[in-house]
Amino acid sequence: MMRTVEAIDGLFGILDEGDLPADTADFSNGLVAVMTAGALIATGVAFGPVRVQTLTSLEPPPAADSQDEWEEIIEVTVQAPTGRLRAHSLEDSRYPRLPALSTQGSGPYRVRVHARGRAGAPSQADGDPVEDYLLQVWPAGTDRDTIILRGSERIERALREPWPTEHAPGLRTTDEEDELCVRLLRGGGSNPLSEPGRGNG
Repeated sequence: MMRTVEAIDGLFGILDEGDLPADTADFSNGLVAVMTAGALIATGVAFGPVRVQTLTSLEPPPAADSQDEWEEIIEVTVQAPTGRLRAHSLEDSRYPRLPALSTQGSGPYRVRVHARGRAGAPSQADGDPVEDYLLQVWPAGTDRDTIILRGSERIERALREPWPTEHAPGLRTTDEEDELCVRLLRGGGSNPLSEPGRGNG
């Protein structure tokens, strides 16, 4: 299913019940930052819409064809402690939320993230999305390794010089202590997307 998700500070989430333990995020591959629950996806655009397609299955899907147009593909294991994993904007969003990804309830899931358009994205997009993402999700079994199926200059740079969490793209505090960044860095049980009166992305 293809939907639109709002990127905030260069990120959107694959979150379990809206939980954002951002202080545990591992940004070492430059695309998918796995957390103790869920993961963050680094976008090219800092603020604006991106297209996200999600596909779930019970078994690993076939690998992407070498002739397709995906520029980056990374496969990781993501934990879903409550079994309510779904792709989210990190703020209130005008777009409908995506369907649940954790089709077998709580536990670990393999997530194969495909990305296209990150390198040429503007810092802010007000019109149609210029980036595309495909999230393929299935129960993980015992597999926990991160696999880079298709790299890029951005991914290679991140592997050479991984960002510490406190300096990762989209998670930097400013002199004014931007509200979103502070909430992300607080992480833990803050559940920013589950607060009363807030949307679910």
